[in-house]
Amino acid sequence: MSGESDFLRRLFEAAVDAARPARIVAGHLPAAPAGRVVVVGAGKASAAMAAELERRWPGPLAGLVITRYGHEEPCAGIGIASASHPVPDEAGAAAAARMMELVAGLGPDDLVIALISGGGSALMPLPAPGLTLADKQAVNRALLACGASIDEMNCLRRHLSGIKGGRLAAACHPARVVTLMISDVPGDDPINIASGPTVADPTTLADARAIVAKYGLELSPQVRAALEDPANESVKPGDPRLARAEAHVVAAPLASLEAAAGLARAEGHDPEILGDALEGEARELGRAMGRQALALRAEGRGALLISGGETTVTLPKDGREIGAGGRNVDFLLGLAEVLDGAPGIHAIACDTDGVDGATEVAGAVIGPDTLARAAQAGYPLARALERFDGHGFFEAAGAQVVTGPTRTNVNDFRAILVTA
Repeated sequence: MSGESDFLRRLFEAAVDAARPARIVAGHLPAAPAGRVVVVGAGKASAAMAAELERRWPGPLAGLVITRYGHEEPCAGIGIASASHPVPDEAGAAAAARMMELVAGLGPDDLVIALISGGGSALMPLPAPGLTLADKQAVNRALLACGASIDEMNCLRRHLSGIKGGRLAAACHPARVVTLMISDVPGDDPINIASGPTVADPTTLADARAIVAKYGLELSPQVRAALEDPANESVKPGDPRLARAEAHVVAAPLASLEAAAGLARAEGHDPEILGDALEGEARELGRAMGRQALALRAEGRGALLISGGETTVTLPKDGREIGAGGRNVDFLLGLAEVLDGAPGIHAIACDTDGVDGATEVAGAVIGPDTLARAAQAGYPLARALERFDGHGFFEAAGAQVVTGPTRTNVNDFRAILVTA
C-alpha cells in the first residue's frame, strides 16, 4: 500500500469514527418519564445505537430495532431483528409489524425513543393495506435501477408504507416520541432519513405519482391503485398525533467530512470540502472531478478535495450482463477513466456503512498504477465500465477497501489527493 493510499484510508476511518454511536448517543438522551419507555428503530446503525442507549440509560429498556444482516450488536433488553438491505424481505416486514404492535396503547406518561439511521426504509417494509411484500420489493428494485434520487425514492416509499411518513409516531400517540437520527441523506432532512417514520411528511400522493411518470416505472395494478387511494396519504405537518414528537439529527455527513479534514490539517495538508450533498450520476461526477484534478496538477497546485453525498447509478436496459457495482466504485471508474494513470493523483471513495451497493466492500482507492494493475490481471477499464462492474475491477487491481460493517452510516466519503 502506498503512503498516499494509507493516508486516504485514514481519512475515511476518521470520517466513520466521528459518526459512531458510542460517540454521539449519550449527549442527546431525554429525561426519564413517569411511565414506560419503549425503544424502537431501524437502520444500519440502529443496533449499535440501541446498545449505546442501554449503556447510558439509568434503568432497564425494552423494545425492538431492525438492522441489516451482519450489523447486529448484543443488547440486554432491546430486541434486535435482522433484515435485508437494499431489497426488503419477510423478516423486515414481520419485525416492522411487531414494532407497530409494541407502540399500540401507550399513554401520555410514556416515552418512545426511536433510533433511526440510513437503510431503515428497506429494513422496515410494512406494506400499505392492499399491498404485499412482493409489491414493495418490485418497487424497490425499479427505484434502485432507474437513477431516481434518494428524495424521490423515499417519497414513493412513504406513500406505499404502513409505517413510514410519520405513521410510526402517529401510532405512538399520545406518548412522547423522541427520535435520534444518524443522517445519510443530502441536506439531512429528517423526512428522508429511513423515509421518516416518526416525522411529518409534506409530500403527497400526487408527488409520488409524478415520480412514477418521470421514470416510466412499470408498477403492478395494486401499486398504482394504492397511489390513487387517499387512505395512503402520509401524516402531514400539523397533525395532532405528532404534537409530542421531536426529532434530532445526532450525526451528519458534514461533521464526518470535517473530522477527516481535521486529520488532514494535522498532517500538514490544506483540505477543501466541496460539499456533503453532491448528487448526480456517479461516474459522471467522477469524470468531472477527474478533470478538476488534472487542471489543478497542470497548474502545479497540490490539493486535497473532500466530498460526500449520495450519487445514483442508472443501469442500462439493453440486456447486457451487469457485474457487481455500487455508487462509490462507479464514481471511481469514471474518475480513473479521465485520469488515465496521470501521475501524482490518488483517490478514495467509500460508503461509511462499509457496504457499497449490495457487496460487502466499502469502496476502493485508486492511484497512477491502478489501470495497469487491473489490466495486468486481465480486467481492462473499458470492460468494467461496460458491465458496471466496479467491484470486479478493483478486486482485480487489488484496490478494494474492506472494513466489515461499521454500524453507522453518514453516506459516501470521497477524497482526491493531488500532489504538485
